[in-house]
Amino acid sequence: MRKEAIIKYIGYVLLFNALFLYASALISFFLKETSLVPLLYSGLVCTILGLFPLIFTEKVDEIRFNEGLAISVFGWIITCIVGMLPYVMWGGEFTFVNAFFESVSGYTTTGATILTEIETLPKGILFWRSATHWIGGMGVILFVLLILPQTKGLRSSIYKTEVSNLSRMNFKTKARQIGRIIGIVYLSLTLLETIILWSLGMTFFDAICHSMSTIATGGFSTKNTSMAFYNNFWMELTIVVFMILSSLHFGMLYITIIGKKPNLFNSKTVRTYFLLIVIAILVVAYKLYDENLYNIADSLRHSLFQVISLVSTTGFATVDTTVWPIFTIIILIYFTAQGSMVGSTAGGFKFDRIYLFFQVLKKQLRLIKHPQGIFASKIDNEVVDKEIEVQTLNFLFLYILTFFIVTVILTFMDIDGLTALSASLASIANVGPGFGEVGSLDSFAALPSAAKHVLAAEMLLGRLEIMNILALFLLFSKR
Repeated sequence: MRKEAIIKYIGYVLLFNALFLYASALISFFLKETSLVPLLYSGLVCTILGLFPLIFTEKVDEIRFNEGLAISVFGWIITCIVGMLPYVMWGGEFTFVNAFFESVSGYTTTGATILTEIETLPKGILFWRSATHWIGGMGVILFVLLILPQTKGLRSSIYKTEVSNLSRMNFKTKARQIGRIIGIVYLSLTLLETIILWSLGMTFFDAICHSMSTIATGGFSTKNTSMAFYNNFWMELTIVVFMILSSLHFGMLYITIIGKKPNLFNSKTVRTYFLLIVIAILVVAYKLYDENLYNIADSLRHSLFQVISLVSTTGFATVDTTVWPIFTIIILIYFTAQGSMVGSTAGGFKFDRIYLFFQVLKKQLRLIKHPQGIFASKIDNEVVDKEIEVQTLNFLFLYILTFFIVTVILTFMDIDGLTALSASLASIANVGPGFGEVGSLDSFAALPSAAKHVLAAEMLLGRLEIMNILALFLLFSKR
């Protein structure tokens, strides 16, 4: 493994982040905000650190898989570290620990925050918070791949670490092409949502910040009470539509838009995904109405928004769900864990993997009945490789194990059970809000510093899907 190759391409990642820091500084400059200096200095630090390896390391003609893995993992970690610089320099609620937590939460599109007074922050800082979502949503490494000159093996090796095998199975094309397609869909959805929200009465600044958060399925808002601040049904409905779109496989979404097949309408997995969501919305709405919390219309409205918000792992809120009946909270916790579809910007275990798990279970039961039979797991009439089955089951085990270990660690810190469980799940699933002390309209500010470090690490594990970090650890180990 060549260290100079890894450092060189991480330099590109830093320069890409610097562009958004300068954009944030520009906003502060025009609005004459005191956040100009922290943002500008942070941009300069990123630029210097990014240019240094480009100038003093030799040209790399080929990137090996293990180097691509290191670029991806270290690129994410270093990005989160430099992303905290504006927060640390600004101060206020941003202690060192809080700044790191907020940065990791932003880039991993988790959306958990330590802030209690969001609206007092300058717009330059608020824009940077939303920008970290937008950069991390598509993947900072994938973004950089779109603008880098071609290097043999680079795109394919990075693509293997940034996009799951199950996602690649659903969309067969070259890494360069799928990167461009994802970029087009990502940018188009962001611009379209911004225009619609602006036309509905949201300020242009708030519209673009909420759009970046929505399409990245992040959840950072410019308001203390998230979307509850606006209390506008049409804004909520707009965000619901774009949260749904962002929860789908971007490659298949593109194919559907241009009218080719196979598309989303032909997918049994997608139909099952939507059926499950519709049932959940109706059941939650009924329970809210039955408990006399809201009238029929408001029960449907709040159920629709919160179920979609959590299944898409966005985490926006219109009401305080911590006061909802325990039955509805259990349903929301399930969708927090499940997440949406592979190939999207969303987190969670992913519905496709759960669907595949039951396909594998079905195959094993049939083998018990017919030991000599030959059976295969299928997703949308396509046979799933044994390797993908094993990877999915391994990931499920590691996902549950990580969630359990972090929950135990949090309870050891005297955090109550519901808060510990939901905070751990919301972090590994990259959702953001949980229940208990970290509810939909609350923050993570009251948690101990050690807990914030643990949850930040869990967010990164969830975003990098655990296996990549373990694979890198094995590469560096003596074994």
